[in-house]
Amino acid sequence: MDGRRRNPYELTDETPVYVISVAAQLSGLHPQTLRQYDRLGLVSPDRTAGRGRRYSARDIELLRQVQELSQTEGINLAGIKRIIELENQVAALQARVAELSSAVEGAAAAMRQREAQVHASYRRDLVPYQDVQQTSALVVWRPKKPTG
Repeated sequence: MDGRRRNPYELTDETPVYVISVAAQLSGLHPQTLRQYDRLGLVSPDRTAGRGRRYSARDIELLRQVQELSQTEGINLAGIKRIIELENQVAALQARVAELSSAVEGAAAAMRQREAQVHASYRRDLVPYQDVQQTSALVVWRPKKPTG
């Protein structure tokens, strides 16, 4: 989150608002199928104080995905559960990679800034002396004595 407090009445995709009968209608499934999916851990809706299920828009989308995988792809429920787990794991890893990439970019920028500061601090009045003949020669600089 970005540090701001979220409006408690703001509806998001994760807000549990649908009772099981409405969720069943929206997903095109029977309420008993939703209960079975909950027992199997395919979709885990939130619960009210009285233990009633409340589904979010994201839950409804997941129910539709389960139905699609089951009916059109012929994948069994155990396979669907594994697919959902792997998709969640991939999403978490992608978020972590993005977080680490951001940290690396920040560290690289700080390093470039520090490097620029070091280069800016170099004395410009001293320059390396390189003999044309590439011999080791010692050059002694003797400033002129002030006259006056």
